Amino acid sequence: MSQHSSNDQKNERKNRLSVMAGAAFLMATSAIGPGFLTQTAVFTEQLLASFAFVILASVILDIGAQVNIWRIIAVSKMKGQDIANAVFPGLGYAVAFFIVLGGLAFNIGNVGGGGLGVNALLGFDPVIGAVITGLICVGIFLSKEAGMAMDKIVRYLGGLMILLTTYVMFVSQPPVAEAALRTVAPLEIDMLAIITIVGGTVGGYITFAGGHRLLDAGISGQENLRHVTNTAVSGIVVASIMRVILFLAVLGVVSAGFALDPDNPTASVFQIAAGEIGFRIFGLVLWAAAITSVVGAAYTSVSFLTTFHPSIERNKKYWTVGFIVASTTIFALIGQPVTLLILAGAFNGLILPLALGSILFAAHRSSIVGKYKHPIWMTTFGGIIVLLTTFLGIRTLITNIPQLF
Repeated sequence: MSQHSSNDQKNERKNRLSVMAGAAFLMATSAIGPGFLTQTAVFTEQLLASFAFVILASVILDIGAQVNIWRIIAVSKMKGQDIANAVFPGLGYAVAFFIVLGGLAFNIGNVGGGGLGVNALLGFDPVIGAVITGLICVGIFLSKEAGMAMDKIVRYLGGLMILLTTYVMFVSQPPVAEAALRTVAPLEIDMLAIITIVGGTVGGYITFAGGHRLLDAGISGQENLRHVTNTAVSGIVVASIMRVILFLAVLGVVSAGFALDPDNPTASVFQIAAGEIGFRIFGLVLWAAAITSVVGAAYTSVSFLTTFHPSIERNKKYWTVGFIVASTTIFALIGQPVTLLILAGAFNGLILPLALGSILFAAHRSSIVGKYKHPIWMTTFGGIIVLLTTFLGIRTLITNIPQLF
């Protein structure tokens, strides 16, 4: 009997670790999309080794935002939009609407990135590559154990991206000592770059991806807070490892005096550093980044839709498939709709401060979190992030909205 019980405990622990790793990688690979690759290349070319400080500052802010959100999701046993509704009736519906709008727009971009990755890797037409990417994602969610399949694919493809980019980093021979120095002694501090990178890592739907995955898997409540906090930090660490490796790869290329192609800066980094094989590696990295971001965006966006009607929760698998099919069809028929992307990008900047702000209010409401006492330093840290990201969100709105008219 005790042997049987011991095996059950081992299996339970193994399953929990698998879900936690899956949740961390789901969040991280949701962040590591085509936009992540481009942003990192562009900012490194602009700031050179001083971009290391931007990465360090953004990691601290990312952890502050993510730990706050994941802990309150865990102790309340409620999804982000339901917490927002509990704080202020109707707020959760607004958050859900903007997250789903942003998720759809960026998913069209992610599917397009998958098409470009297949094009660079195999030479196929980008539209055919996008359709292949969409079909693979549909297959993941239609599989019998969709949650387990999703956990595995984001872990394996996340690891593959990091390994391939590490090879390119070594080939590009970056000035590592200077990068280490500029991490703490930058020649310039670019606040806009810091807040942009924070928005790209934990903005929009991304920070909720892993938190909702843990909730769906039953890893919640105060008894699991340690596991939730560790997983939240692990997700940021995985995304940041990829950011650091890519930064060093780009730094090696630009420090050698090469200029990046403004139309596709990341591709030129891989090609300059490692020739034709580098370009093929870029295709595989872009495709892996795109497919994992499609999975993350679809899963998380639909988890926000479930608030609107109980039937969506019951048929979540088919809604997720429909979300991917819609994204792929829009890209295949009309490409990336510029107006939708601009609109979603503009509102995306306001999602993190809105969602994190409501989470911080909820953290001190016993009707939501029960007897749990949220650390004051976490609330203070979260409040600073809300102010910083509100500034960026308003700035993004002012910059982007005029482009629609």
